[in-house]
Amino acid sequence: MPPPVALDPALPRSADLFARASRSLPGGVGSSARGVRAGWTPYPPFVASGDGARLTDVDGHEYVDYLLGLGPMLLGHRHPEVTEAVVRAIRDRGTVFGLPYDLEAEAAEKVVAAVPSVEMVRFANSGSEAVGTAVRLARAATGRPLILRFEGMYHGWMDTVYWSNHPGLQAAGPDSHPVPVAAGAGLAPGIEASLVILQWNDVAALETAMAEYGDRIAAVITEPMMLNTGCIMPLPGYLARMRELTTRHGVVLIFDEVITGFRLALGGAQAYFGVTPDLTAMAKGIAGGFPVAAIGGRRELMELMADGRYSHSGTYNSNVVAMAAVSATLDVLARPGTYEGLFSRGNRLLDGLRSVAAANGVAAEVQGAGPVGQLWFTDAPIRTYRDAARHVRAERFTTWWQAMLARGVLFHPSQFENLFVSTAHTDADVDQTLEAASAAMAAVADAATAS
Repeated sequence: MPPPVALDPALPRSADLFARASRSLPGGVGSSARGVRAGWTPYPPFVASGDGARLTDVDGHEYVDYLLGLGPMLLGHRHPEVTEAVVRAIRDRGTVFGLPYDLEAEAAEKVVAAVPSVEMVRFANSGSEAVGTAVRLARAATGRPLILRFEGMYHGWMDTVYWSNHPGLQAAGPDSHPVPVAAGAGLAPGIEASLVILQWNDVAALETAMAEYGDRIAAVITEPMMLNTGCIMPLPGYLARMRELTTRHGVVLIFDEVITGFRLALGGAQAYFGVTPDLTAMAKGIAGGFPVAAIGGRRELMELMADGRYSHSGTYNSNVVAMAAVSATLDVLARPGTYEGLFSRGNRLLDGLRSVAAANGVAAEVQGAGPVGQLWFTDAPIRTYRDAARHVRAERFTTWWQAMLARGVLFHPSQFENLFVSTAHTDADVDQTLEAASAAMAAVADAATAS
């Protein structure tokens, strides 16, 4: 954890609200990613409102927002068409029926049309639910016990996958043979026996593991771009080789596109990288900021739900608010030029951050693609979680985050999170951000010299 910092500008109303919230909410927040332990020290800014690419806090400060709700606000805050679609659906239809209706099928058809691997889809309410469903579905389809996953990826909080997210390296075993490490307390002993843990971006390790365990592995689950340890791109050919090996061994390949889905392309990262999984978990980009998730994939796998061999239930699945938001969001994203604009502005931001770091003599690496990326303060390449754990400079990122916040630019205070760009961001927003970055990076350089 970085040391606490005094927020500049001071946020007295946020401090008061945090004290109030801490009396009734554990840690004063509704999610562990928003609290002090996640880096929001000495307290997080409290939000008054969001509009487009901007957030305003309760103390009256406006920020260019690259946090974007930790990813869901792909269209920016309060997109008018999505908002109107949701309001209209509530007014004209209702909210929850416990029965099917036409808007559910309409939203499903748009997801199937957009995502290359998805022949059928079911909706859920969170990314954790979608991933948990994918993992169990793979076991149901194959009759195999093991799941292969990679260090540094967060696939949600369900017991089956809540392992080796960001393990301490002393507990995580040797580089060549990582061992499962529980990501938190309360997990039942024995689950670790169902997991094979590897470092990401290591083709040889993947080949060895598949040769040894392939006939017992139900699924390999991966983010197609690692976005739960900052941003780490797949090495050339890595995803394609993963696809070859899983096909050869009859293993279900699951892409966790909770973050990348609909962000890198209308068809997600699988369309962007040209590698097609068997099952896909989607969430954050699918509904313009409304709480929706989805699990989709090959028809023969998804139809396990249809005949009762796998039960997938949920009172709030496919509720009216969710389906109206999905349908309207995918209509907006499907318009010509949407992703060209996202990538133009996103890449200009990432390229600008590289230039700012170099101009100030700060050792840094920027990874990402268009609307998502991260700035690593490091003098070594970051290709795996262990590279990040060993080489990134958390104290420099704290200085950077604080200096940017003071200049009206908001993103998560942890280097292991991401910078997100929305369709609402403009060239002027990027210009303002890079101007702030120039001054903030000078502060980082000064702090590095002083230390």
